[in-house]
Amino acid sequence: MSVPNLHIRPGNPDFLDLTWDRPVVEWAGGRIVDMPTGIHRHPIVFVAYDEGIYAIKELPLQLAAHEFQTLRTLEDRTSRSARPAGLVERLWLEPDVEGAGAVITRYVDYAFPYRELIAGGSFGVRRDQMLDAFAGLLVELHLAGCFWGDCSLSNVLYRYDAGAIETIMVDAETSALYGAISDGRRREDLEIMRENLAGGMADIAAAAGRDLDHADLDIGSDVAKRYESLWQELKRDLVIAADERYRIRERIERLNELGFAVDDIDVVPEGDDNRIRISVQVGGRNFHSNRLRRLAGIDASENQARHILADIARHEARHGGFDSPTDRAVSIMAWRADRFGVFTGRIAELRSDFDPVQGYSDFVNYRYQRSSQAGYDLDSEATFAQWLEAGMPGFEPVP
Repeated sequence: MSVPNLHIRPGNPDFLDLTWDRPVVEWAGGRIVDMPTGIHRHPIVFVAYDEGIYAIKELPLQLAAHEFQTLRTLEDRTSRSARPAGLVERLWLEPDVEGAGAVITRYVDYAFPYRELIAGGSFGVRRDQMLDAFAGLLVELHLAGCFWGDCSLSNVLYRYDAGAIETIMVDAETSALYGAISDGRRREDLEIMRENLAGGMADIAAAAGRDLDHADLDIGSDVAKRYESLWQELKRDLVIAADERYRIRERIERLNELGFAVDDIDVVPEGDDNRIRISVQVGGRNFHSNRLRRLAGIDASENQARHILADIARHEARHGGFDSPTDRAVSIMAWRADRFGVFTGRIAELRSDFDPVQGYSDFVNYRYQRSSQAGYDLDSEATFAQWLEAGMPGFEPVP
C-alpha cells in the first residue's frame, strides 16, 4: 500500500490506518461515517476517531496546500472557520490530479449545512435570524482580512447559539488573506455571494419542484444590505468634543453589546476646534465568549456565553459580595462544579447528540421565563427537573 506524506497537527490521530492508496470515494466501512453535508465540487468523506469526527476533502496538491495554510492562518484570526487537522500529499500522483492532495479538518460539533436549514420548513420563521448570521460571518471574515471568494450556501455550517444562530466557513480553497481587506475585494466578495446564493436558492426550488418565480432569488441582496449596515456600524469613526470622553466608553459598550471585542483605540485631533476623532479597531465577535473563558474556563459560542454569564451574575447576587478577586474566583468555580457541570452532565446523559452547553442556555432561558411569570426567582434544581419533564424546550424562533 502506498503511504502519503502526512502533515498532522498535534492533538489529532495519525490517520495511518486509512487506505490512502485508493480515492476516498472508494473507502467503505471501518471508520467511515455518514454526516450531513452540502454540495461540493470535490470528494469528501467523514471518518470517526476517539478524538472526534474529521472531514477529508480531496483536491489537487497545490489547492490542498493553499487551503490548509489558509485555514491555519485564519485559526489565529477568527473562530468562524473550520479547524485544520492535517495535509495529505499523494506524491505518486501527478500534482494537478484530483486527490493528489487532501485537507483534513475537524468536523464542527453539533453543526449542520446552512443549505439544509434554508431548504427546510423552519427557514420562514428564522429568515431574519439566518440572514443576519450569514452577513455577520462575512463581516467577521473581512475584519480578519479574509477574502472568501466562494461564499455560498454549501460552504457554511450553522449551529444554534442560545437563541441565535452561529455560522462557520468550511471551505477556503479560493480564499486569500491580507493584513486588511480592501473595499474592492469586499465588494467582489459580496457580488460573488449574491450570485452564489441566487443560484443556491434556484437549485433548492428546482429540487422541491417549485417554479423559479417562488424562489427567494433576492436573498443575496438582503444579506448584502445587512452586511453593509453592520460593517458601517463597526467601522464608523466618532468625532467628539474634548470634554465628551464618556462617549468613547459608550462606543465601546455598543460594540461589546453586538458581541465584538475592541482591539485598539486611536485618538487623534480633528481640526482646530478642540475636537478629537476616535477610531476603534474591532476584533472578533467573541467578547462574551472570551469573558466566560477567562472567568470560568468554559468554551461557548457568543450568545450562549451571554446567557451563562447572566447565570453567573445571578449566582453572585445570591451569594453576596466578595472580599477579594480570589473569593470571587472560588465562588465561580463552585458554581461551575455544582451547577453548570452537574446540569450539563445530566443533559449529555439524556441526549448524547445534543450540545450540552446549548442545553444549559435553553434551561437558563426557561428558568428566566418561568421566574418572570411567577414574579420571583425560582429554585434552579426544581426548575431544571420541570424543564426536563417539559421535553427540554429551547428558544422560540425569532421571526
